[in-house]
Amino acid sequence: MKYHKFTLKTLAEAEDIVISALADAGVEGVEIEDNVPLSESDKQQMFVDILPQTAPDDGVAYLSFYVEEGVEKEELIARVKEELDGLRAFMDIGDGTITESQTEDKDWINNWKQYFHQFYVDDMLIIPSWEEVKPEDWDKMIIHIDPGTAFGTGMHETTQLCLRQLKKYVTEQTELLDVGTGSGILSIAALKLGAKHALGIDLDPCAISAVEENLQANDIPDGSMDVLLGNIISDPAVQERAGAEKYDIVVANILAEVLVELTPVVVDHMKPGGIYITSGILDVREEMVVQAVKEAGLAVVEVTRQGEWVSVTARKNG
Repeated sequence: MKYHKFTLKTLAEAEDIVISALADAGVEGVEIEDNVPLSESDKQQMFVDILPQTAPDDGVAYLSFYVEEGVEKEELIARVKEELDGLRAFMDIGDGTITESQTEDKDWINNWKQYFHQFYVDDMLIIPSWEEVKPEDWDKMIIHIDPGTAFGTGMHETTQLCLRQLKKYVTEQTELLDVGTGSGILSIAALKLGAKHALGIDLDPCAISAVEENLQANDIPDGSMDVLLGNIISDPAVQERAGAEKYDIVVANILAEVLVELTPVVVDHMKPGGIYITSGILDVREEMVVQAVKEAGLAVVEVTRQGEWVSVTARKNG
């Protein structure tokens, strides 16, 4: 399907108000492009796997919205211009010009793929479906991951830290609990390393289809992994379905603040002697997680680092 793309040039500091005005005019969704750097708070709340280099912040923002071909676009643009004129009466919105181009839905679904290419984590090859495995890589452990637009690819340091720890501890008898499974990359790696079974838990409904597609792409046998939607920290039903003292390994690549809440809960799901692998921890929050692990009765086995990120691995006393 073809779309008309309209791009409004404005000021970054006026983004929120202009977007509100666009909504009032009938625009349902806006794509934001600016060079405003991520704040420390932003970085702590997201794991950015695919982050292209940006130019210095020049204070300019481009707000794009799409109109299906056949829709009366002239009326919509007239309403948008009327709203912008109203804003100009009391604030600076910058240039305010609107340019039009044409695009297709496949363009905005697939454009992000230019930033994700195959890469290595030690002897593992992480590769998307649109790239070929080179003959020299056929002897490596190959993990096919298509993250879509919602989940990580494995490129982030936190995921790589977890992958390396899984290599150390997974056996053929491993029952794995993967909290915040996302694309399923950690569970799939564990299953390829020989794990018996994995349960992935996630808050995002999109994780269900993402994991299913990635399991198929990696030829993982049916029944090797289940995915559960919900919050294991606060939902007794999810806790019950996960099962008590069932897992040899629990892996959680989440934010440090969430790990503090998760750790005392997840201990009950671990077998005696079970391993707890955590990441998503900025180095300045390492002690916070270590303290939570110790207070939950776990013994810290190892702390590993990559860049500014930390992984804490602990064991439940047998």
